[in-house]
Amino acid sequence: MTRQTGPPDDKGYDPRADRHPRRVEEDAPGVSHHEPIGLRERLSLNRMGTFDWDLDTGFMNLDPGALDVFDLRAEEYDGAPLSLVSRVPAEEGLRLDAALSQALQDGSSSYGAYFRVECRDGTMRWTHSQGRILHDDGGLPYRIIGIVREASSELADSALLRSLQQERRRQTVMVQQITAALARALSVADVTRVLTGTGGARRFGADGLVLGLVEGGRFEIIAAAGLEGEVPDDMMNSRLDDTLPLSDVASSRRPCFLATRGELIARYPRLRPYSEALPAGSSAFLPLIAQDTVIGALGLFNAEPSVQSTEEKNLALALAGVVAQSVQRATLFDQEREFATGLQATMLPRRVPAIAGGEVTVRYHPASVGRDIGGDWYDVVPLPQGRTGLVVGDVQGHDTHAAAVMGQLRIALRAYASEGHSPETVLVRASRFLAELETERFATCTYIQADMESGALHVARAGHLGPLISDGSGHIDWPEIRGGLPLGLATGFGHDHFPETQLFLEPGSTLLLCTDGLVEQPGRDISAGIDALSAAVRAGPPELDALADQLSDHLWAEPGSEDDMALLLLHRLTDHRAAITPRMRLHVHQADPAGTAEVRSALRRTLDQWRAGEVSHNVEVAASELIANALTHTESGALVTVELLPGAQRRIRLEVEDRSSQWPRRRRPGETATSGRGLLLVEALANRWGAEPRGSGKALWCEFVVPDPPDLPDPPDLESTDLASTVVRESMGVPPESEDLLESADLPDSAGLPDSAGLPDSADSAPR
Repeated sequence: MTRQTGPPDDKGYDPRADRHPRRVEEDAPGVSHHEPIGLRERLSLNRMGTFDWDLDTGFMNLDPGALDVFDLRAEEYDGAPLSLVSRVPAEEGLRLDAALSQALQDGSSSYGAYFRVECRDGTMRWTHSQGRILHDDGGLPYRIIGIVREASSELADSALLRSLQQERRRQTVMVQQITAALARALSVADVTRVLTGTGGARRFGADGLVLGLVEGGRFEIIAAAGLEGEVPDDMMNSRLDDTLPLSDVASSRRPCFLATRGELIARYPRLRPYSEALPAGSSAFLPLIAQDTVIGALGLFNAEPSVQSTEEKNLALALAGVVAQSVQRATLFDQEREFATGLQATMLPRRVPAIAGGEVTVRYHPASVGRDIGGDWYDVVPLPQGRTGLVVGDVQGHDTHAAAVMGQLRIALRAYASEGHSPETVLVRASRFLAELETERFATCTYIQADMESGALHVARAGHLGPLISDGSGHIDWPEIRGGLPLGLATGFGHDHFPETQLFLEPGSTLLLCTDGLVEQPGRDISAGIDALSAAVRAGPPELDALADQLSDHLWAEPGSEDDMALLLLHRLTDHRAAITPRMRLHVHQADPAGTAEVRSALRRTLDQWRAGEVSHNVEVAASELIANALTHTESGALVTVELLPGAQRRIRLEVEDRSSQWPRRRRPGETATSGRGLLLVEALANRWGAEPRGSGKALWCEFVVPDPPDLPDPPDLESTDLASTVVRESMGVPPESEDLLESADLPDSAGLPDSAGLPDSADSAPR
């Protein structure tokens, strides 16, 4: 390859071609135009010099270029490396010595290091040294030949590179943050909350923003943040023209970047009356384009004037693309949700029928996740013989499929209930119906058949919450209601059995049915939600609608539950002309071996609420004896009633009613007898006791005087208060023949037998 000595030919490379280099005064005037330049001069022109360090003698030769790098005159350097201390600070010398020592220790053939030199004017200069280490035949280093060069410009370029890298990282973080925030936004309202919420504008590197959408050929602003005051009304909805920046970029599909508020007003004079509300700095207006369709525009405002760089403009356009995709997805979601909620609304009852002797109100709220649709439902069904069916249920899921299954199941359950079937039969048929739909969804449900005239409630539940009962005095009770598996699953597992429980709703009391969306929150135990619901009902207003609103607002809406919620409240009206007696009623089936234990448990809790004190044990023992008598010596179950009677002295009246008309007789058991002491125990424990006829059966009753607690104030006169308390427990099921018995349970008290009334000494129906 030959060296070219003449001028370049027409095909040669000339860096000045097609450029306009700036004319500057040459700072190396000693170099002629075409004079050949030696190696040392070439190095010197590039602020570079050489050194030759003889390690045996310790002498280091620096050429003029190297002396210039160290800012030394020839007479200031004597050839000893230590004489450079005047220019190389101690900490920098240690850095250079460490690099050289490491290279010698590793047996390297070269080394390099950056260090700073202090010039004679006190300024610091970055310098780079690189040397070749020569070794003798024995492998020992004896000489280092290298170069030193000024590196300030190089490191300045590196600092700029680091700055650019930091800016790119900052931009990447911005895109990631905005993408992550918008990924959780389902609806258009969610998108606007992300953009206008705390730190929304700062995510875009702006101080304020405005978002608008194209609707029917017009431009509508839907969100604004970081501006002084509100957006003027005449600009909230405008034509798609070039008089306003957002509508302009939406119609032209071209972004607009302005450096100052003055430029903004000059380009869009219509904004002049509102100039004080606009930030004084730069602004960017970006069209939101998704799938080649303009769906809106985004405006970004800054407090400080600036000219956006190419990188900043590209970043803004990228962020606008992210927003556009989110807005389009949210718009489609809103449309689908509107369809789904409309579908669900048609599946829920349009009106709640009136109930004779009672009031009922309902509330429903969709889920706050998904498509704002779910499988919760309620229903109030008129039944034969003046009864009413009440149902609250929940189909698994929060989507359109859950709503569709809910609609079918609600209609089927309503049809079964309208035929007058018992609650257990209704749930069995509903479970089989759901299983035959061949859907993977199951449903929970509580169904109540209510007779408001007598207050009798027949309850069956399928994996659902039981009812809450609140009496007129504010006492809250969650009766224990045995139930079966959820609908659908029960049939699938072959356990479609839903035992019924009989309760009584006293006049003035309120029953609540709800789905778990009212008591369950993510990360919180459901028992805490049940306690909160109990407290809210206890402290709530007496009006049914006001209570329903308060429960919805404070227990569901304020915490922002992610689940949907159905709520049903039933209130039994009271006749204020009659005094209301706190009462507990429950039925024990004749074949129920655990019935007596359940009665004792319910009595214990009820008597504790009534503050019966030491009398509680006596009432409990007497109840056990009378129930055992009815279950052992008759062919029917036992209806147990406990009342707190009003008067100057409080009394507790216990009644156990059966279907046998045979009168009880006291017996005189011998010392070895294992039974026959029932009435003797009752007589010993009660203040008064006796028996009285009840329709086709009889009732044994006893009364206990309740002493006033010494540390509590006198109880209120129950005859002058509107007090009602319903404490109910589950039963093993009520036989059909007991309906007449229940209807006769509220007969007025007959004259009781006196203490030790003249009962026969022996009878087949005598108690134990």
